[in-house]
Order: sequence, then C-alpha cells, then structure tokens
Amino acid sequence: MVKTMKNGLKFDNYRKMLEKKADEVRRSMSAQKAAQVVSRLDVPSDEGDLSQQHHEEWIFLNRNTIDIKLLREIADALERIEHGTYGVCLECDEPISAKRLEAVPWARYCVSCQENIAARAALGEPVDEYEEADR
Repeated sequence: MVKTMKNGLKFDNYRKMLEKKADEVRRSMSAQKAAQVVSRLDVPSDEGDLSQQHHEEWIFLNRNTIDIKLLREIADALERIEHGTYGVCLECDEPISAKRLEAVPWARYCVSCQENIAARAALGEPVDEYEEADR
C-alpha cells in the first residue's frame, strides 16, 4: 500500500512536469503563430521577399509539426499515467529509469530499447513515428 502511494505521488510529479511542458509548447505555438501573422507581407515586393516569406512559412510549419507530435506524446504519457502503465517500456516491459523519465517524461522506451530503435531507423528499417519520437 505504501509503495502504491509513493508511486502515485511520483506519478503526480511526472503529471505536473508533463502538463507544464504541454503548456509551454502551446504558448510557444501561439507565439510563433502570432509572429508569423505579424511578419507576413500582404504583397511581397519582389521574388526575394516572396522567397523569404515561403521559407519562413516552411520553418513555421515544420516547428508546428514537431510541436504537435510532442503534444501527442505528452497526451499519451498522461494517458499511461491514468492507466497505470506509465514508466514501463513499451518494447521490453521493463521499468524506464527515473533518470530517463526526469529528462524525457514522455519517454515510451527504456534507453536500451530506444537505442535499438534508433539503430534500426538508421539502417533504414521501418519504425513507427512513436518509436522515433522518444529521442
């Protein structure tokens, strides 16, 4: 019973870390969106301005994609907390170290399994987006 309470308290700390990170990402996305709208020219004066505008839009969309993936990973981690599966590697079912969870609280895999997944991806083997995302 005491062990469960300790884990519950520990999970509360991770839940707070995850919720804080999600808020930071959402604020960052809002700030980026506002900056994108403010900096956008109605009618680019030449091809250089148009090229710059397209480049900035490309950067914005890539950042947005990364931020959305991170928000999904955070939401999945929060769901694992609710289901009692948080902190367990989805590959080998072993506990994920506290040190790793402190560094990457949305981690799905232990360091060893994550390294194996990264090695498979480097060799061009198919891995799903979640396997790659923990890095």
